[in-house]
Amino acid sequence: MPTYEYVCKECGHHLAVEQRMTEARLTDCPHCGKAALERVLSASGFALKGSGWYQTDFKGGSKPAENKSEAAAVPPPCAGGACACH
Repeated sequence: MPTYEYVCKECGHHLAVEQRMTEARLTDCPHCGKAALERVLSASGFALKGSGWYQTDFKGGSKPAENKSEAAAVPPPCAGGACACH
């Protein structure tokens, strides 16, 4: 169930409410009682659990170190004037 954030245009009160997507938006502020609540955009958050693609492809860790001698032997793509950048 998504969590929606609201702010009251009258008193500035902020609140976060879990609501079904099909439920109507809230209008009455629980702090001041006026019908001035407005739903605002907020950052969504989620947690990836289990052993999925993100575990092996994107989760932390470091990449294997390059062999520095091989990296130095290969010239950059534009070396020698073969490109139009010079």
